[in-house]
Amino acid sequence: MSAARDEILARTRAAIGSGRAPSPAVRSYRTAGTLDAAARLALLCDRLLDYRARVEHDLGRVLEELGKAARIGVPPGLPAAWRPRNAVEDQGLSASELDALDGVVTGCTVAIAETGTLVLAGGPAEGRRALTLVPDLHLCVVRTDQVVETVPEAFAALRGLERRPLTFVSGPSATSDIELKRVEGVHGPRRLIVVIVDGA
Repeated sequence: MSAARDEILARTRAAIGSGRAPSPAVRSYRTAGTLDAAARLALLCDRLLDYRARVEHDLGRVLEELGKAARIGVPPGLPAAWRPRNAVEDQGLSASELDALDGVVTGCTVAIAETGTLVLAGGPAEGRRALTLVPDLHLCVVRTDQVVETVPEAFAALRGLERRPLTFVSGPSATSDIELKRVEGVHGPRRLIVVIVDGA
């Protein structure tokens, strides 16, 4: 015990040296990605799958599948082509009405390939935060032109939207207890479906 203590103190004294604080290390952060569009999409899909999200590319088929549910919430500005036939437009639905929905369909503002994160900024196709957090299923449509590689690129895309309620979604809502037992759906949707469509 004493030898370990002496070694730690010796290292500390050597590190302190003359008593002057060491100059801070200069870090250079990568602010731009290097992947081409196809590689960015592949990375995003890989990260989403790792988070246990479902990734699709055929929006029509997924909307048809959702059409079998009773009620799917949509924000008022969601494009008509992205709405299932049983869409319920959110015009201020109450918490209990949101809870009664079978799911929700939204768009996003930007998707980060490196982290598998979707960012919703409360835009017309994304709606208010409660719409995407209360229902058990969230289907998010991501256009290919919204996919960036790095977090700094995402923040550059979000410039000017700082006062909006930003929601960062990295897979279905999940947490682990002290025994590392994963529980999904605690703080948001238990199921996340991401449909990637050609965009602009």
